[in-house]
Amino acid sequence: MSVELIDPNPYQTRRRINEEGLKELADSIRTSGVVQPVMLRPGANGRFQLVAGERRWLASKRAGRMTLPAVIKQISNEQAMEITIVENLQREDLNPIEQARAFERLSREFGMTQEQIATRTGKDRASIANFIRLLKFPPAVQDALESGALTFGHGKVLGALTGLPEQLEKAVRQVSAKSLSVRQTEELVADMVNPEAGERRRAKAARALDPNVREAQRTLERTLGVKVEIKDSKGKGKIILKYGSLEDFDRIVAALAVK
Repeated sequence: MSVELIDPNPYQTRRRINEEGLKELADSIRTSGVVQPVMLRPGANGRFQLVAGERRWLASKRAGRMTLPAVIKQISNEQAMEITIVENLQREDLNPIEQARAFERLSREFGMTQEQIATRTGKDRASIANFIRLLKFPPAVQDALESGALTFGHGKVLGALTGLPEQLEKAVRQVSAKSLSVRQTEELVADMVNPEAGERRRAKAARALDPNVREAQRTLERTLGVKVEIKDSKGKGKIILKYGSLEDFDRIVAALAVK
């Protein structure tokens, strides 16, 4: 199939393409050709519309190939979008917002229920709902999810603050600045939603900590200059060092390095 007779897939859900990966694929195609055919469906005026294999098509053009192997199928718009989404999901090639937009589009344009979408894509219904819920975030938060600054797990937790824009903005800043894990983000959000419960939880944890352990925790904090948390249970536990920058990290490593 001539690469010039192929038109892009209007249902493509991936918006970001890894340029380095595309260059590597083009180099491989230049040397060994296209191993796996792309999938097309007939279009207008003797042209064909891409269904699956966008990276192979783009890389083939970049590699200077005039033709590439293709499989042509008669499929509906709904099937074309479904195949595109599933292909990207199987390759883990969509960020959370791209997935959310894809699922929302299946619902809006083709009237599919979340249960039907889950069945077609191999995800559970609750996950579909959580993905679509990400689209309620303001643009800045969606951008962070698209860029990878926030994960899908972070997004699920931060969803509790969608009705509290100022708190949401503050939480996102803290998650990014402190590189908080999803578990740490859960605690942050819980404290924002119910500050009094957070104070009681911290006070209870402080009272439960052995005085000697508490003093050791304070000593480490003074020595290392970062927040330290010691979780102790009958002489067993773990020490957690929380750093907010690369400078903090380097200082901790230098202080703990064996001479």
